[in-house]
Amino acid sequence: MTHRREPWFDEAAGPLVRPYAVTRGRTSDARHDLDIITLVVAVRSESRARLLEPEHAEIVRMCQSALSVAEVSAKLHLPLVVTKILIGDLINDGYLIFRSPPSPSRTGSPDIKLLQAVLNGIRKL
Repeated sequence: MTHRREPWFDEAAGPLVRPYAVTRGRTSDARHDLDIITLVVAVRSESRARLLEPEHAEIVRMCQSALSVAEVSAKLHLPLVVTKILIGDLINDGYLIFRSPPSPSRTGSPDIKLLQAVLNGIRKL
C-alpha cells in the first residue's frame, strides 16, 4: 500500500494506472471511425472542460487548435487506441468536432504531398 505522499508512478514502469482504467474497460469506439491523421478541434471552451476527467480535460485544452489523433496521443503519452476512445467520448459529448482524412484521388493512389507531410510529422515525434 502506498502512503499519501508517495507518487503513483514507478520511474521504470511509468504510470500505475492502466490504460483500461482510463477508458473504463472499453477497448474500441465503434461510433466514430478515427484515423491517426483525423483532425480534431475543440468547440467548447477549456473552462467548461474542468468538470471532465483529467485526460478528457487535457484533450480539450490541447485541441483549442486542430491536432491529429496521433499528435494528441503522443502529447498525452497514451496508447493510440486509448486516445481514440477518449476523443470519441468528447465528440459524443459535443466538446470536439473532427474531420476525417481526405480519400485517395480518383486514380486510387495516395497524394504524395500528404504522405510526405505525415512522414515528416512522424519523424518530429
